[in-house]
Amino acid sequence: MPTTPQDTVNEADNLETSDKEIQDTELQDDIVSPKVDSEQNDEQIILNAVETKLTLARKMITNLKNEIGNLERLLATDAEPADIEQFVRAESTAEGEDLMHPVNEGKIVEGVFDGQNMIGSDGKTYIVPPNYASKSKLVEGDIMKLTIQPNGSFLYKQIGPIERQRVMGVLAKDEVTGDWKVIAEGKKYNILTASVTYFKGDNGDDCVVLIPKQAPSKWAAMENVIHRA
Repeated sequence: MPTTPQDTVNEADNLETSDKEIQDTELQDDIVSPKVDSEQNDEQIILNAVETKLTLARKMITNLKNEIGNLERLLATDAEPADIEQFVRAESTAEGEDLMHPVNEGKIVEGVFDGQNMIGSDGKTYIVPPNYASKSKLVEGDIMKLTIQPNGSFLYKQIGPIERQRVMGVLAKDEVTGDWKVIAEGKKYNILTASVTYFKGDNGDDCVVLIPKQAPSKWAAMENVIHRA
């Protein structure tokens, strides 16, 4: 059929409609893209937190392998059962099972520093000396190893520092509890009293503290104090 003027107008309208749909789709893609980037950033933050837990899990597995190896070497000897009991000790778990450990080997517990204490992989809370935490500038989220010596002494070591950042803040003392806080970037962080004492800080002093770079925290580690004139 011959093309009429009306057909030509309809085709032009269809072309304009198609162009508009393509433009609308491109515009929607531009709007959606920032949301995808935001989700990727959130995923990256979660992965960083997971990496900390995975590091602790790997350390726990290594310790278990070492203990199993020690027991296998002990059982491979010609010692009688009565003699073996002199070299191993039994430790009961929450499930009622008995775990065997060499008597002369120090107990090793790994855990995460919570800003004040260490939460062990066994679920127990171990007190970290405030002076050690202050001088070592431990940050909430750091992975630690505790060795309990046969004589009962505790030996702490930082084995997996979390990624951290420095921020400027102001020291403030709670008039009710007497606890020290640092106000930085609109947030309040708990600070160890031993750190304030070590740096001879005072209420209202400017200070530099360390906090986890990509994880929320309630505690900060004191790095330095700028005393008021």
